[in-house]
Amino acid sequence: MTNPYAPPQAAVRDIVDPSALSVPADRGTRFGAVILDSIIFSAMVYMPLLFGMLVGGGAETGTASPGLGFVLALIGLIVWCWVTVRDVRRNGQSIAKKILSIKVVRTDGSPITLGRLFWLRNVINMLLSVVPLYGLIDALFIFGESRQCLHDKIADTIVVHA
Repeated sequence: MTNPYAPPQAAVRDIVDPSALSVPADRGTRFGAVILDSIIFSAMVYMPLLFGMLVGGGAETGTASPGLGFVLALIGLIVWCWVTVRDVRRNGQSIAKKILSIKVVRTDGSPITLGRLFWLRNVINMLLSVVPLYGLIDALFIFGESRQCLHDKIADTIVVHA
């Protein structure tokens, strides 16, 4: 028989130290991933746009036609979105993060959800970018001890070696 006057009993899980789980990604690798993701996005979206605009007009008219370029850019954007969403849902990695063997996780080491990554790391960050110098301030946070940019702090995420 249980004592109704006994103090409540609760099982408490230990909080995991994220530094014990994974090694934070270094600043240079994160910077390289941003540049590489930009190059990949440009190659998949902007290059087809330019190519389609130049080829779509035809040599006989001597003018560029945006129709084919927009169609090719839209196809490239759809493919880029599909690959990126697939990889982020699987393991918290963009295309460049996968190439450079880093990934985004929650600060407690648990996997990041697509919603958290999209809304908190990207949409909120994009909305805040209307504030003058926000982009610079966001980037300078990487030099803190935790190696978290401001968008990482907002989303409660860290970037670690995969």
